[in-house]
Amino acid sequence: MKYKDYYGILGLERGAGADEIKTAYRRLARKYHPDVSKEKGAEEKFKEVSEAYETLKDPEKRKAYDQLGTGYRPGDDIRPPPDWGAQYAQGRGGFEDIDLSDLFAGFAGARGAGRRQANRPSPGSDYEAVVRISFEQAFRGTEIDLDLSVLEWDPDGGMRRVPHRVRARIPRGVTNGEKLRVPGKGGKGINGGPEGDLYLDIEVAEHPLYRVTGNDLYIDLPLAPWEAVLGTSVELPTPAGPVTLKVPAGTRAGQQMRLSGRGMTRGGSAGHLYALVRIEVPSVVDDAQEALYRQLAEKSNFDPRAHLKEGRS
Repeated sequence: MKYKDYYGILGLERGAGADEIKTAYRRLARKYHPDVSKEKGAEEKFKEVSEAYETLKDPEKRKAYDQLGTGYRPGDDIRPPPDWGAQYAQGRGGFEDIDLSDLFAGFAGARGAGRRQANRPSPGSDYEAVVRISFEQAFRGTEIDLDLSVLEWDPDGGMRRVPHRVRARIPRGVTNGEKLRVPGKGGKGINGGPEGDLYLDIEVAEHPLYRVTGNDLYIDLPLAPWEAVLGTSVELPTPAGPVTLKVPAGTRAGQQMRLSGRGMTRGGSAGHLYALVRIEVPSVVDDAQEALYRQLAEKSNFDPRAHLKEGRS
């Protein structure tokens, strides 16, 4: 029988408590779940982590595993003590051809159905899925249907892939990179244990106009030179519909104009929409327009580089 270091697989010391074992399993299961992980060999690693957890979370299995002793390296050939689990070796003719995972998977079953029912309830596995939504869905909130294919433990202790359909509500104001927890939408509990949770990794598509920072939105506001000098009113798009924005005379490039409460709304708190001013100049002018620009240049005493001259003195 080949030795497997279940504590090492979960990154734990032998004296780890039940809560530490559960926390380590959930962290590694989310990392290596084959439906979301990009790690090389994720599915095999996920099975390995699940196997270790299924043994160490059960007090009797853990006690039996600990009795195998220490000082082994993963893959070493081991033989249990002479009196170890004699009742499980019946009919097997020894342990030479038994895989350690097979042995512990059937450990509880060997005690009979009545004993199996006496096992403590165990929570279901947590699942994780990537959800891609549009900017508009993030702004207003939406509902999504997920058709997942997940790994679950069967009653015999093996793993099987099963379909898992979930409808989840995405709240308005969700941001790119956010992780949402959907309670009770994970794997089924064992022996009446609570169902696991579903974690949604949110990816929000970029919008051609709006940039998101927290709950605030930013949009570029191009102005013609005469609009910036004289002031104007412009129709500005917002995710909730267009608004009229008054641009004061003498507006400069780089200024920010705030529209309060026009950003993302989350939990009753609304962000703002900031319009960032850009001054755009025409690339093509006719003769009459060019004459007007020359006339302005002759009459204007405005020097945009005055601060450079002051810096030289």
